[in-house]
Amino acid sequence: MASPKPVRKAVFPVAGMGTRFLPATKAVPKEMLPVVDKPVVQYAVEEAKEAGIEQFIFVTGRGKHIIEDHFDHAYELESLLSAQEKNRELDSLLEGLPVSGSVSFTRQQKPLGLGHAVWCARHLVGDEPFAVLLPDDLLIGVPGALAQMIEAYHKVGGGVIIAAEEKSQEETRRYGVVAPGKTSGNITEVKGVVEKPEPKDAPSRLCVIGRYILQPEIFGELDRLEKGAGGEIQLTDSMAKLIGRMPFHAVKTSCERYDCGDKVGFLQANIAVGLKRPDIAPALKAILKGIEY
Repeated sequence: MASPKPVRKAVFPVAGMGTRFLPATKAVPKEMLPVVDKPVVQYAVEEAKEAGIEQFIFVTGRGKHIIEDHFDHAYELESLLSAQEKNRELDSLLEGLPVSGSVSFTRQQKPLGLGHAVWCARHLVGDEPFAVLLPDDLLIGVPGALAQMIEAYHKVGGGVIIAAEEKSQEETRRYGVVAPGKTSGNITEVKGVVEKPEPKDAPSRLCVIGRYILQPEIFGELDRLEKGAGGEIQLTDSMAKLIGRMPFHAVKTSCERYDCGDKVGFLQANIAVGLKRPDIAPALKAILKGIEY
């Protein structure tokens, strides 16, 4: 079995309006809302860096320039922190920056769905495999989710890899759902995938979550700009058309997942990540014990 091409590029679709978090997201992109002290998009970028990603492609929309600024140097602030010898704070700024020249931005000018957002990055991706990370899905673990997926990608000989987790039957209506084949360890062969089925029609409870490794052939399907569930151009529909043409597998990672696109999930993420931080966990535990509910 020939070694598959390496995955060097990652696409971050960050053009959403964040309407579920209004009014907080009126002027601040939802991807910049902090989980403890880092914006949620930074966790996704750090996960990609850990997995060996070299090129970071952001698909943005209007009012998202703050994301570009976040992944750039803030010379005045850096100089101030350096002069005040606040080295820990300075390091926290610098460690999250990708290497110069490794970040690209493109615009999704109309909100036409995840498939369309990925399609908007086609010229920056070119003719090679790439990852897609949805920052709303915060995945916490060591190694990171994408690193585990890339390991599986090489194990099965390339193709398409999606992250997946078991959900309740009722929740399947909110996800792409896998029709499973053979399972080996944490890797399941994908025989089919259906976007947001009614629970009674779901082929399993194995649901797609916001991490993908895709091949450039996906753009040939996305070029059709066909609308699917919700009247949007669904990435799942184009992925489904690749089944049978190349290896296609789902990976259950060992990471903990938090849905930061949901208010309760976002609060859960802040509490869970805070409890893992030795610098704030003791005080946070004391506060949580004192809350009456």
